[in-house]
Amino acid sequence: MSETMKAVEISTPGGPEVLVPCERPMPRAGQGDVVIRVAWAGVNRPDALQRAGNYAPPPTASDLPGLEASGEVVEVGPGVTEWSVGDKVCALLPGGGYAEYVATPAAHCLPIPKGMDLREAACLPETFFTVWTNVFMRGGLRAGERFLVHGGSSGIGTTAIQLANHFGARVFATAGSDEKCQVCTDLGAERAINYRTEDFVEVMKEAGGADLILDMVGGDYLPRNVNALANDGRLVQIAFLNGPKVELNFAQLMVRRLTITGSTLRPQSDLAKARIAEELRAHVWPLLDAGAVAPVMDSEFPLEKASDAHARIESPGHVGKIVLKVGA
Repeated sequence: MSETMKAVEISTPGGPEVLVPCERPMPRAGQGDVVIRVAWAGVNRPDALQRAGNYAPPPTASDLPGLEASGEVVEVGPGVTEWSVGDKVCALLPGGGYAEYVATPAAHCLPIPKGMDLREAACLPETFFTVWTNVFMRGGLRAGERFLVHGGSSGIGTTAIQLANHFGARVFATAGSDEKCQVCTDLGAERAINYRTEDFVEVMKEAGGADLILDMVGGDYLPRNVNALANDGRLVQIAFLNGPKVELNFAQLMVRRLTITGSTLRPQSDLAKARIAEELRAHVWPLLDAGAVAPVMDSEFPLEKASDAHARIESPGHVGKIVLKVGA
């Protein structure tokens, strides 16, 4: 292999235009790692936050953006037994996905689902790890419960709707247009709420209240989410697009026995992420193999046009996942 590779780096914190092509040294596989020749890389909101200077990578991670990719294993590090050179995988990454090659823990790799190409597979890790850990492991969603997901037409939202519906929950979703609401109902939501014309709190109260809410909006949604919960309901927070600070009456938590929790994926330990991968392989990958669940695709861009991909993900029009074409 060459000593250098093509990549896209963040030249300085700012808008999409600060993403610029560059050359970087080739990554090498450390203990427990594999190196992947990247075919496709997923584009996610945390990438845009990092680009803007609001989401620093962990100290040991690459400074290059990119938290998920698909491709071929080209090097295995000491202690790796589950993968071999030539295997096709998709993987959750600590960073570095916007490049021709990337190193990641072998335990964070998963096989390409049957019948799925590498382009689709690049859309799986970040969203499926996030949804599974927050909705099912942390949120404890059970069959028959009422589940509300905000941003239902996003990559997270489209994944959450499908998985919650498959596991027997009653799914509600918010979105910003009638067209996006239609996407949500087509995926399995029994009710999609256009937040520009309807109040999700009133809709959920009429339905009996949400047993679980997955929210990435924050800000003024926090007290409204609390009001939309049923007694003993749970709110799981995974982002704060409208800001993390708000005034909230916590008396409701005690009187109605509510739970507020949340998580971010990237700072979690390698072991924690490996455990999520094991659960996905056991409970979700058979659904992907069977075609019962699939990523919703929005658009694709060549690696060198990563700035255009970021402009797209920050636009109000995108639905589902955006990917970068990196290799063959």
